[in-house]
Amino acid sequence: MFYVILFAMVAGFLALRLYSVLGKRTGHEQALPKPAEERVIAAPLPRTIDAVPEVRESGNRTIEAGAETGLRAVVSADSSFDVAQFIEGAKSAYKMILESYWKGDEDTLSWLVEEDVRAGFTQAIADRKAAGHVLENRLIAIERAVIAEASVEGRVARIAVRFDADIAAVTLDQDGNLVAGSMTDAVETHDVWTFARNLRSDDPNWKLVETDEA
Repeated sequence: MFYVILFAMVAGFLALRLYSVLGKRTGHEQALPKPAEERVIAAPLPRTIDAVPEVRESGNRTIEAGAETGLRAVVSADSSFDVAQFIEGAKSAYKMILESYWKGDEDTLSWLVEEDVRAGFTQAIADRKAAGHVLENRLIAIERAVIAEASVEGRVARIAVRFDADIAAVTLDQDGNLVAGSMTDAVETHDVWTFARNLRSDDPNWKLVETDEA
């Protein structure tokens, strides 16, 4: 029951059955690691949507024009898919993945992201610990989350979500001294997270399979 990407916190999502998962990368040492190039993962949860997705014009649109054809393919393959719920789920997943990465919570990341992406996160967390650094980051706001691209390849659906967000990013050393960043000045981040799901799988969840800078 995810809905994002991507598409509450861990306990709440587990209770509601996370419909999908999404995420994003930031800059500096607190930035999320870049995953491997080609990856296909599975895990969606469909919802109801018109046969032809509606594109909202204006600054608040949730679907970019180039994603319409791909979304029609997703809807054709899964009639229960719902754009609005997916976007909300993607934003929740974005927050959960970022906070799990910042805290070094690999257990939570393991069920939110695909294996290749998780490997990148795990290595970045290990490098951070080896350097004796701690992240004190905070997601201030998600200014925009829109579907930038969608496709269905075989039985796997992939949806890319463009996130524009403000993040307060701070890196401390093991003694609590400031290494980089500021909690008073938010950093604007612009990323594209791709979520995927096997449409023939019993698992309704979407997982994060790729992160890129916008």
